[in-house]
Amino acid sequence: MSGRPEILFPLFASLETLPGIGEKTARLFENLDIESPRDLLFTLPTSGVDRRLRPSIQGLHFPVVATTEVTVERHHPPRSKGRPYRIDVSDREIAFQLVFFHAREDWLKRQFPVGERRIVSGRVEIFDGVAQMVHPDHILPVDEGSSLPEFEPVYPLTQGVTLKVMAKAASAAVARAPDLEEWIDPGLIAREGWPGWREALSSAHAPRGSEDLSPGAAARTRLAYDELFAHQLTLALVRLRRRKRKGHPSVATGRLQAKVLDAFPYRPTSAQERAVREISADMASPERMNRLLQGDVGAGKTLVALMALLVAVEAGGQGVMMAPTEILARQHLQGLKPLAEAAGVVIEILTGRDKGAERKAKLAALEAGDIQILVGTHAVFQDDVIFRDLRLAIVDEQHRFGVAQRMALGAKGEKADVLVMTATPIPRSLSLAQYGDMDVSVLDEKPPGRTPISTALVSAGRIDEVVDHLKRAVAEGKQAYWVCPLVDESEVSDLTAAEDRYKRLRATFGEGVVGLVHGQLPPTEKDAAMAAFAAGETKVLVATTVIEVGVDVPNASIMVIERAEHFGLAQLHQLRGRVGRGAEKSTCLLMYQPPLTEGGRRRLETLRETEDGFRIAEEDLAMRGAGDVLGTAQSGLPRFRIADLERQAGLQAMARDDARKLIGDDPALVSRRGKAARVLLWLMKQDSAIQMISVG
Repeated sequence: MSGRPEILFPLFASLETLPGIGEKTARLFENLDIESPRDLLFTLPTSGVDRRLRPSIQGLHFPVVATTEVTVERHHPPRSKGRPYRIDVSDREIAFQLVFFHAREDWLKRQFPVGERRIVSGRVEIFDGVAQMVHPDHILPVDEGSSLPEFEPVYPLTQGVTLKVMAKAASAAVARAPDLEEWIDPGLIAREGWPGWREALSSAHAPRGSEDLSPGAAARTRLAYDELFAHQLTLALVRLRRRKRKGHPSVATGRLQAKVLDAFPYRPTSAQERAVREISADMASPERMNRLLQGDVGAGKTLVALMALLVAVEAGGQGVMMAPTEILARQHLQGLKPLAEAAGVVIEILTGRDKGAERKAKLAALEAGDIQILVGTHAVFQDDVIFRDLRLAIVDEQHRFGVAQRMALGAKGEKADVLVMTATPIPRSLSLAQYGDMDVSVLDEKPPGRTPISTALVSAGRIDEVVDHLKRAVAEGKQAYWVCPLVDESEVSDLTAAEDRYKRLRATFGEGVVGLVHGQLPPTEKDAAMAAFAAGETKVLVATTVIEVGVDVPNASIMVIERAEHFGLAQLHQLRGRVGRGAEKSTCLLMYQPPLTEGGRRRLETLRETEDGFRIAEEDLAMRGAGDVLGTAQSGLPRFRIADLERQAGLQAMARDDARKLIGDDPALVSRRGKAARVLLWLMKQDSAIQMISVG
């Protein structure tokens, strides 16, 4: 497995080995992310032009691209500089003009001798009552007419690369594609009626009509499947390696869990019970758990997390829960402590604030096993933090937390089970692409005791009414968040928007009633502002989106979001989830600046209609696309050239099941199909997977 298989060498050669591409053009191709013939293979036409030969352009709806055979009648050289050169021509039924700007007369006379016939293809428009074809795309002698495809594929282009250069290079790359052994399950190919790999490439690059360009066309679906399958194979290998690393079976006795449930005011939802069962079963098995717990805002993840931590403690070990910020870590502690204490379990917190003797004492207690559950920030990654017997690591808010950190945490407890929690409902298609290596538990019910939030849209012109409404609410002892808009990319302008709003509200409400928190504040001031609001000292908290994740103030029942149309759906849903946490009826006011764009209106109306985070996530995905939903730069989402994550979720689920089955049957990929799959991994540049096989 040491190096790339020889059969793929021609596809990974330099672009300059293709006809018509020199050093300069090869550099231009890099703008399209094309560095080798292999990249060209997976750059499919985006549209096509009908070039079928017609007897005449008579009766067509102009403007239109048309191809017809004409007789050259006469030339009209321009009378003055800058005027176009015109040539009268006629097809079988109608006369029209060919128009050229800045063309050389001698060249045109050679191309179009009077009295001769030519095939011309290009866009025909009516100008001053005369049909004209300006700069035909193709000019051919009649005997060469058959070289023009009836349907000409159009590729993505970049400055300096013409369609002709692109098409010629792509077709040369396709001609170079070797015959490869089939890596897709034969039953699946037969069932779906897909072509073989080479045939799929040829037909995707030579569409016969617009139906061949649709993602659902057999050739394109097969090529999309290849991409998804290669990615899912990589994830399946990661999962296999993790499974091979033996865990430490942690078997629950249920003793501590029962005490917590007795102290808990509500009965868990069936979704919570199911998640706890799935997690307990994973922890009891000899393999290491690697599970994602996905729950909407307020779906009760904290209880599930605590039950999981108690499994570790009941089995004689320790658990750690990691949060991305100190404020969230403290909040987890607040939520967990009374319940943990009801079960007689020792719980502590470790953050960057712990210094000197206090920190030393905590570390000693941790190493001795006296602290059973630790809550903390990334401070728990430091080398001097040693657990006596770490069984479970829970990581909160996944996408602030890369795979590297997951691994580092795993290293703290060589055999520790890992549970990742996210409050961002992720559509199924994305969670397969991003977390295909993990098992997933979903909390899709709201626990009792949650009041529905009423959501209203308010035009920015009615801001005075909103402020009056707030004044009355504050007089009744209620609390409110006021979220300021993202003005643009720069933090500075967000800051000025928040500071201006803060000053204006302070003038209305008086001193000490309004707090301010934003991204530029030093952490200690940010925590102090949040603490004052949580304690009810300030009644209105003006904030930028720093409050989006996880802050819990049950008394806050009003959320005002200014310029709501500038926010993404998922973000608005997260912000709204900051209220509705107590028994008080809650309101979310989405203030917008009319006129709304179509997308803006659709986003705000979706929020008004539903509180279901998964429905909102699917809608968000449909509107924005996968890269945006997770923020491609840090999302860890694979970039696919052909597969479409949004529209091909079913295909992806199929790829995942097939990949897991293949790796289950043939973990070293040594069977005939396994070897074909290795070639696919090289073809799709899945180098990490290749290393895993060669090492594993």
